[in-house]
Amino acid sequence: MSIKGVRVRYFAIVLAIIAIIFGSYLTFFQSKGFEKTTATIVSVEELQKEFDDEDTDYDVTVEYTVNGQKYMEKLDYYSPFFKVGKSIDIRYDPNDPSVIHGGTGFGIYGIVVGVVILVVTIISIIRGRQSLQKLKEFETVGKDATYPAPFLGEERELYFLTDLGTPKYGHRIEDADRHVLIEAKMTKYTLTAPFGFDLIDHVNGKTTAHLVGHEETTEWNMILFDNHCTFQFDGEDIWKHLKRNGIRVDSSFGGGSGKLVGVNYTIYRDDIELARVESTSQYVHEEDAAVHGKIGSMVPISGFFRIWTREQNLELLFLTLLAFARTGASADTGGNYKTIFNTFKNQVNKRKENGEQ
Repeated sequence: MSIKGVRVRYFAIVLAIIAIIFGSYLTFFQSKGFEKTTATIVSVEELQKEFDDEDTDYDVTVEYTVNGQKYMEKLDYYSPFFKVGKSIDIRYDPNDPSVIHGGTGFGIYGIVVGVVILVVTIISIIRGRQSLQKLKEFETVGKDATYPAPFLGEERELYFLTDLGTPKYGHRIEDADRHVLIEAKMTKYTLTAPFGFDLIDHVNGKTTAHLVGHEETTEWNMILFDNHCTFQFDGEDIWKHLKRNGIRVDSSFGGGSGKLVGVNYTIYRDDIELARVESTSQYVHEEDAAVHGKIGSMVPISGFFRIWTREQNLELLFLTLLAFARTGASADTGGNYKTIFNTFKNQVNKRKENGEQ
């Protein structure tokens, strides 16, 4: 099993603890029994890279004197502030003065950085919980959320789009005239706490605030297990939130509207069909797809969908597509295996309908 995109706050806590432990080791244990002296930097050499995308490493050579004898040794760390001729503190082993460490400064720096990351992360967690509690006081959210019953009318073609090119991205559903019907605008961008979103229903003139967590993916490297890609929506797993409100999605891989292989969805609420949806390129409007050429309009991109629906209340349908857009999953389990299984099942059913063996 491997974990990708684990909650940022957990990663930050682990990083902070590592920094504190490493800094404490350098400060209090690595140089225990060593003595302090001043050394002069005599060279800072850039090491040759094996691959172009590797970080640049440096060898720093210092000169120092112990008991009247000069030594020239390589330092065990590098700082961008190092310059030839600069004096720095080092510690040496009195039993073997050629063994040196870069003093306690670097270790103390690690401790300070770790403590700062830990404090900031804890404050973010507390504020995130306070924000959710405050939100619950004013809105019906999370496990208490309710949505209007399905209201079916004439079928219409709609388009789901995702903003690209910025971390503070949002989502929207447009009609054929490019009027925005419903959208989610990010109001608060944060690395360790849930994002703030306003869900704006332009048709009904209603705006509700929500907290959307960072995307998380649990990847199981075994054929019997599936990935689980999700995020927290008002403190609840988005897929549980949808299922609790009666959402079921049948999905399968396949073509449609002239695109290369993407995903087709049929979205139900309490066994009532809300919409048929297909993944598209970023050119969801047919006229845009025609302008941008055959290849550009055929390659599906996560977060862009074409919708055919009779549902007039779009909020729950929008949240369903928001879940697929932000996680990249293809099935309502948060994974992909259900979609693969449905694809094979559909192929078998088509062959049976056509009288094939």
